Amino acid sequence: MINDSTPNKVSNLVRGKQFIIKNQMTRKSCFIGIMGIMGIVAAGLVSCGNGKDGFDATGTFEATEILVSSEASGKIMALDIKEGERLEAGAFAGYIDTTQLYLKKRQLSAGLRSVDIRKPDIRKQIAALEQQIATAKTEQQRMENLVQAKAGNQKQLDDITNNIKLLQRQLDAQYSTLDKTAGASDAEAESLQYQIMQLDDLMEKSRIVNPRTGTVLVKYAEQGEVTAPGKPLYKIADTELLYLRAYITAGQLSRLKQGQEVKVYADFGSDSREYAGTVAWVSDKSEFTPKGIQTKDERANMVYAIKAAVRNDGYLKIGQYGEIVFEP
Repeated sequence: MINDSTPNKVSNLVRGKQFIIKNQMTRKSCFIGIMGIMGIVAAGLVSCGNGKDGFDATGTFEATEILVSSEASGKIMALDIKEGERLEAGAFAGYIDTTQLYLKKRQLSAGLRSVDIRKPDIRKQIAALEQQIATAKTEQQRMENLVQAKAGNQKQLDDITNNIKLLQRQLDAQYSTLDKTAGASDAEAESLQYQIMQLDDLMEKSRIVNPRTGTVLVKYAEQGEVTAPGKPLYKIADTELLYLRAYITAGQLSRLKQGQEVKVYADFGSDSREYAGTVAWVSDKSEFTPKGIQTKDERANMVYAIKAAVRNDGYLKIGQYGEIVFEP
C-alpha cells in the first residue's frame, strides 16, 4: 500500500546511493592525486641529481678578494670608483692630500742647499798654506846651494827648514779640521736626502693605484673623508675566475687530485648550468663539516676542503651555491 511517506523514502534512498557513489569517486580522485604528487617529487629528486649517482660535493662560489687599504694619512681628495665597476691593474683610483708633505719637502730641500753652501772648499782654504810651503822649499833649495858653495849661512838654512816644518804642521791641522767639517756636512746632507726620499715615498703612496684587475665589490670610503694607514678603501676581486669551495669525505680523496677536470653545476633556483672546472686545491687537513654543507656521506663528521676553478661567463656570482661531479 502506498501512503504519503513513500515518495520521501524513495527520494532519500536515491540521495544515499548518490552520496556513496560520490564518496567513492572522491577517494579514488584523492588516491590518484597523491600518486601524482609522489611522482612529481620522485621526478624532482631524480632531476636534482646529476647522473645516476648525483653530485659528489657541494659548496659555494668564491673569488680571490683583495682589500685595498690606505697607505697614507690625510683627506681623500678623490676616489673615482663605483661598486660593480671593473678596474685594470695599475689604474689610478684616487689620491690623498699631500700638501703638508710637499711643504715639508720644500723645507728639507732648502736645508740641503744651506748645507751645501756651508760645506768648506778644502782645496781653496789650504791653497795659501801650500803656496807658502812651496815658496819656503824654493828658498831652502837656494840656501842649500849657497851653503855648499860656502857663500851662505847655515843658521839661515836651519831657520828656513824649521819654518817649512811649522807650515806643514799647520797645513795638516787645517786639512784635518776642514775634512771633518766637510764630512759632517756630507752626513747632514745625506740625512736630509733620506728624509726627502721618505717624503717622496709617502707622496707616491698617497696615490691610490688599483693593485690588480677585477671588479669592485664594496666601497668603504668616499671623497672628503679622512683616512689613515691601514684603513680600508675598497674591496676588489677577479670575478672572471671563480672557485667553487666544496667539501669531500676521506673516502673520496682517492678519486680526486689537483689539476683534475671536473663538472661544476651552478644553482639558479629551479634551473642549473654546467661548467667545466679544474681542481685547483685540495686541503691536506681535515675539518668538521661546516653548517649548511651537504656531503656524499651524510654520516661523515670530518671533511676535506677543495677548490675547483671555473671560468665565469658572467652568470656566476660570489656566494652562489654549486655542485661538483667528478669526471669518471
